[in-house]
Amino acid sequence: MGAPRAHKLSGIQKQVLSLYRGFLRTARSKTPENRAHIESLVSAEFRKNSQLIDRKNFLHIEYLLRRGKKQLDQLKTVDSVRLSSSNVKLSDTKN
Repeated sequence: MGAPRAHKLSGIQKQVLSLYRGFLRTARSKTPENRAHIESLVSAEFRKNSQLIDRKNFLHIEYLLRRGKKQLDQLKTVDSVRLSSSNVKLSDTKN
């Protein structure tokens, strides 16, 4: 008798986790203050959406994924610490 098998993730779940990890990886390249703020904001946003969005509402989830990818691309730019299209903005300090 082996250990119980882990739940297999769907494609969309893998995309969400990949996006989340991407934000956390990118946050590591920012200053310690901005890193903590980004990690806190991203964690809160993902947690909020996981509770508010119906898991079967694929259109909305795909929209959030596209928006998140755009925000991540913007955050990756060297002097950017701001997440666009978000209700909460990060400071404009450069890293």
